[in-house]
Formats: sequence, C-alpha cells, structure tokens
Amino acid sequence: MEPPPEEPKSWDELYSIDLMPSELFLKFREQIQGFRVGLNLEFYNAPTNECQAKLVLKPFSDDRRWKFIYEPLHHDVRLVSKKIPLTKFLNLQVGIGHSFQLHTTGWKWKLTTCLGGDGVSRIRNKTSLGLYPGVDMRFGWRADYVLPEFTGGVGTGEPLFNMNSGRLEASLDRIETILTHTCLSSSSNDQVIMESPPS
Repeated sequence: MEPPPEEPKSWDELYSIDLMPSELFLKFREQIQGFRVGLNLEFYNAPTNECQAKLVLKPFSDDRRWKFIYEPLHHDVRLVSKKIPLTKFLNLQVGIGHSFQLHTTGWKWKLTTCLGGDGVSRIRNKTSLGLYPGVDMRFGWRADYVLPEFTGGVGTGEPLFNMNSGRLEASLDRIETILTHTCLSSSSNDQVIMESPPS
C-alpha cells in the first residue's frame, strides 16, 4: 500500500523573516594623522538587555593589520589582528588582551567565515549603505535555508515526481549607524606636504 501523498505546506511554514535586530550599534569615528579613532556604543536586545562602550584605534589604510580596543566599563584592553584570509571563505583572527579587573593577560584566536552553521545551510553577511558623506549604515543579516529537493521513481512504489519545498529563515541581526568626521587640519597638512617641491 502506497503512503498517502504529503499535503503541500503553507507559505507560513516555508519561510520566516525577522526584521527586529538584536544588536544596535552607534559608532563615532574621527580620522586624525593617518589613524581612525572610534567610540562604539553597543546595545544588545537579546537574550539580555546590555550596553557596552568601546574605544577603538586603528590605522586608516586599506592594508591595516591591527586595531586596539579599550572597554572602559569592563577595564579590558585588546590588540586584535586583521582577519587573515586562509581560503576564499575562511579567515583567521588573533588577539592578545589584558583585564585590569581580573589582573590576567591572555590571547584568543577565531576562525570566521561568511558561511555560518554547517557551512552549507547558513549565510551570514554585512551590507553597507552610504547615506551621505560622513554617515553610513551597516546591516548584519543571516539566512538559514534548506534548498528544494526533487525526487521520483518508477517501479519502486514511489511517486513519479515528488518535491520538498525547502525552507528559508532570515533575520536582521544588527544595525550600525556610523558617523565619521575627518580632521581638516590633518588633511590640509597632508596636501601641503604633497604639493611642496622636492628638495
């Protein structure tokens, strides 16, 4: 006896989209003499309501290799490397830090990828949007998915054609507002140096 065919699932069962972010960041950046100084205010919605503040210093260049982070509320300092590409989708990041509260020093390493989860069923990425000079928005989003599957058979007791519709779960995890100010004196000094004739 053949099993009864599965009833088609409703659209509500096939996809889920959550647009309520769990992380809100407000970043202030100042560019001075080849460095970028930043103040990050980070608000976490879930699972606990928490606010963190970070001071960040890093070189203002495309080939920057490090950044310095100080967390005044926790009295932690960290020196973190740039993400080092190991493969097309896999990055390595290392860092050393000191906690003044615990009087301890240690180091961490982290392997990251834009493909999260098991590497096949999850995509995690960031999308940036420049509103106008000095104001940018960045959105961190995630998508978990199961691709549709098509099966069938002849003389096996299975239907000639069967389809599993798959599933999509997407969420907007983080919204960042980035305010950047460029120091005019440093940019004008750089311009004067560049325009001066060689001695």
